Amino acid sequence: MKRITILGSTGSIGVNTLSVISRHADKYKVMALTANTNLDKLSEQCIKHKPEFAVMVDDDSALRLEQDLKNRAPDVTVLSGVDGLLKVATLFDVDYVMAAIVGAAGLLPTLGAAKAGKRVLLANKEALVMSGQLFMDTVRENNAELLPIDSEHNAIFQCMPVDFSTGIEKLGVKKILLTASGGPFRTTPLEQLSSMTPEQACAHPNWVMGRKISVDSATMMNKGLEVIEACWLFHTQTKCIQVVIHPQSVIHSLVEYTDGSVLAQLGNPDMRTPIAYGLAWPNRIDAGVERLDLFDIAQLDFIRPDEQRFPCLRIAREAMEQGGTTSAILNAANEVAVNQFLHKRLRFTDIARVIETVLENVMYSEATSLDDILSDDQAARDEALTTINGLAA
Repeated sequence: MKRITILGSTGSIGVNTLSVISRHADKYKVMALTANTNLDKLSEQCIKHKPEFAVMVDDDSALRLEQDLKNRAPDVTVLSGVDGLLKVATLFDVDYVMAAIVGAAGLLPTLGAAKAGKRVLLANKEALVMSGQLFMDTVRENNAELLPIDSEHNAIFQCMPVDFSTGIEKLGVKKILLTASGGPFRTTPLEQLSSMTPEQACAHPNWVMGRKISVDSATMMNKGLEVIEACWLFHTQTKCIQVVIHPQSVIHSLVEYTDGSVLAQLGNPDMRTPIAYGLAWPNRIDAGVERLDLFDIAQLDFIRPDEQRFPCLRIAREAMEQGGTTSAILNAANEVAVNQFLHKRLRFTDIARVIETVLENVMYSEATSLDDILSDDQAARDEALTTINGLAA
């Protein structure tokens, strides 16, 4: 019986993780569930799955949750804040931690889980984007396991030899082909992009995701962050990663070898597949996913991404190549810009503009400590707001 903490249980990854776990109650026990603001959903999950702990980031929400569970799930201990997240991510009794908190907020508890030597099921790409070397060193030094849950990185992991810690080139890998759906604006005329609304940006053609990651998919910053994540996960460089737009989202990524072989992982666009693989690895379990019927698909398309349409892809690649805290600065600026766009205070095409301005104005450091990373993260957020206010003036 493996015991699991789910960081971000009310989001799409968390909900799908609970769905897989429910199919295998003899194999997995939920130890802790956490949420940011979705009190009603977390309460419902606690009543159904009966974890030992529940965490709300907001103190007032935690008090309300405690009252809500008093009669319906009295054995659940309710905690709050970052300290609560860190506690449940590092519990001695926990074997696996699903890291599914969106954005920079997930960094500290995910890093805490790595320090505690857990199997970290990484669905929060920002942890690696912000603190790549520091995070990978922490995993290695504490004998933690790091398994990627993003569908693309999970696909690469499935197509790669198990030990790639010395770099993919030594394994005969020539290139990683990272697939992307192209999002909702793949064919939208360029002159119309500036008028796209949050509702249009969040209408992803293939995946059901949260609003922030949906906007990232529309700008393809999501894919840019995944390039950075892949560099750290698979010990490689941006020159060895090629982004390929694949609108059907059936091939989740590919690995090309020096002998000309190209291995691909296929499946219906359902996050329960990579979640189940991460939970059961090196074995496999039923995920409840609809079988892939190639005759129904009939056609698979591949398109080279246009960086004029998707400038965030270029910006992210350049940030990784710059090194230091540049990727953390990039991520912070993007989070602020996307938030402002979702609140209709920024045009869609200004997201990339804000990020580039922040990268020009905030000096990066060498990322030798968590304090360096968090300091530059905050500086980037402040600069992003200043930039956005300037655009609105």
